[in-house]
Formats: sequence, C-alpha cells, structure tokens
Amino acid sequence: MARFFITGGGTGGHIYPAVAVADILQNNDEIFYVGNPENLEFDIVKQKGFKFLGVNVHGMPRKIGFGLLKWVFQLGIAVIKCCVYILKYKPNAVFGTGGYVSAPALIACNIMKIPYMMHDCDAQPGLVTRKLAPHAKCISTAFECACKALKNSHCVVNGNPIRSEFKTLSKEQAREILGLKNKTTLCIMGGSQGARSINDAAVECLKRLSLDLDLQIIFQTGKKNFQLVVEQLLKVYPEYEADRNLIIKPYFDDMVTVLKASDIAVSRSGSLSISEICASSIAPVFVPYPHAAADHQRKNAKFMVEKNAGIYLEDNDINSKLLFDTISYLVHNNTKLEELQKNTLELAKFDGAEKIAEQLKEIANGK
Repeated sequence: MARFFITGGGTGGHIYPAVAVADILQNNDEIFYVGNPENLEFDIVKQKGFKFLGVNVHGMPRKIGFGLLKWVFQLGIAVIKCCVYILKYKPNAVFGTGGYVSAPALIACNIMKIPYMMHDCDAQPGLVTRKLAPHAKCISTAFECACKALKNSHCVVNGNPIRSEFKTLSKEQAREILGLKNKTTLCIMGGSQGARSINDAAVECLKRLSLDLDLQIIFQTGKKNFQLVVEQLLKVYPEYEADRNLIIKPYFDDMVTVLKASDIAVSRSGSLSISEICASSIAPVFVPYPHAAADHQRKNAKFMVEKNAGIYLEDNDINSKLLFDTISYLVHNNTKLEELQKNTLELAKFDGAEKIAEQLKEIANGK
C-alpha cells in the first residue's frame, strides 16, 4: 500500500479533479488531502471521508504592498507546515491540481525531495503550474496546447479527471432523481461561485424560457447571489415558485446528476465545467469570466468554438434578450443542437482519473 498526498482547492475546478483521482487511489492506497479548511474543499473532502490536513493559504495579491508581504509570510508558514506533514506521514508521492492551495505542499516536496505530479486543467496553465512544473516528475494537462507553455519533458494530455458517475448515469435516470420530466432541459450555472452577469440575464427571461419554450430549467445561482436572485425573480415573475419547470438553488452538491439531466447549458468556461459538459453530451453556451487569470476562460471557450462544440457570448454583451434568443435558436434548430451535443461528446475523456492514478503510482514506485 502506498501513501499519497492530494492537494488542490479554492474552486471546484481545482477540487473535483483532485477528488476524482483520490477516489481511484483510495481502493488500494492511503489518501491524505491537503487544503484550506476555510474553503469549499474542506466540506467536499470530509463528505468523502479522506483525512484532511489543513493549511492556511490564500490567493496572492496582485499589487505590491503590505498585503503581498503578509501573503509571503503566510505562504512560508504553510510550506513549513507541509514539511511537518511530510515528515509525519511520509507520502510516497504527491499530486497537485494547481492553484494557490496546492503551492505550499508542492514547494515542500521540492524541499523534502518527495516526488510529485501536477495536473493543469486549462488551455493556458496557471502560475503555480508554470513555476513548479520544471521539478515535477510528470505534468498532466487537459489541453494539448498547454504543454507548450510548460518546461517539463514529461507532459501528458490526459484530459481532466472527472467523477466516475459521468460514465454510468443516464439522462433518464438523472431526470428521475431530480423529479423532472423527460423533455428538453436547460442548466444555467456560473461555476461554484455563481456569476452575476449570467444570473441577471437569466432572471429577466426565466419566465419566457419556461412558458414560451417549455424548457425545464436547473438554475445554480451561487451561494452569495441566491438571495438577490430570489428578490429579482419576485419582481419579474412572482409566481416562479409554483412553476414546475424550475429548480433554483444556490449550489448543487451533485452536479453530475444536474449535468447528465441537461441538454443545453449556459456556463462559465472553466476547464472542469467544459470537461463535465462534454461528458454529459450537452450543447453549451459559454460566457467566459473576463477577469480569469491569464484570460484562460476565453481561451478555453474559443478552443471549444473552434471544435464546433459550443457557442461563445462575451460577458459584457450578455443580457436577457441575447440569452433568450441564443437558447431559442438551439431549441428551434434541432440540427445545430444535436451537432453541438455530438461534438462535445467526441471531446470527452472519461479515463483521465484512471490514467493519472496509474502515472502517480509509477512515480511512487520510483519509475
């Protein structure tokens, strides 16, 4: 039995790929998850039953000043804590999914001479991946173009690790779980944090999407935006709670069922969202987050459009009319709808987690 540290957090795009790999490894090996107990990963990992090792680390300030100095000190303390974890638990290898949460554990690996592997989910790799890639035993990516930006000769395109339920759950089963009918279903989501621009546009046309197009709509608002969405809906569609076509929640713990139930999705273009949309054979309408690091969401979305596997809308342009017209076009143009669904499914990679777990075990065995 080998022992692994898995690290990554802050957003679902870093957490769920890490958890997917941990799920594969836990059948035969011992797993410790290194993350920030104040973040989303703490609840997700606890539900999974993995042993959680906490580190207090936050995103790096972009401006020079006291905040940056404080962050450097905080990072140093987190690295020391990870070195202590390594001394105590002696992992055979470490797997990180990039982002600031994974940085302390991976820096500690360099100090303590522990082999590590990284996965970056975006077309444009993040800062942590770029800086720590040269010392990694292997780099896994979701996009082939990402390898060109990384200084590591052992770069493998595995696709994003996704949860095993994406392979087994049918559309009919997913709709039954959610209490939905077997008819065209739309998912509106802005990632785990929500998206104000998408929410505002959706609220204004939600009534027409339901009554005029007869769509079932699953709407994830994001926890911080939920109350505002409810207040807005009560003004424009006071009867929304009685509409059997609508499921509106701040956050869905089980996004597998939500996506597998859907035919069309309006979504940000984080790489994990794209991978899960592809695995669900959904026709996506992408609204990239315009302030994403290195503009990676726009690059992800444009890659999908180049593959004829998505529609692209700019965040600054989105409004209720554009959103309604775009969705209406897909609903009334069955050929385009099926073409997008077919092309997303062809881009799906269902075995990313298994491949990464196998590569990580080889690293742990000194290969």
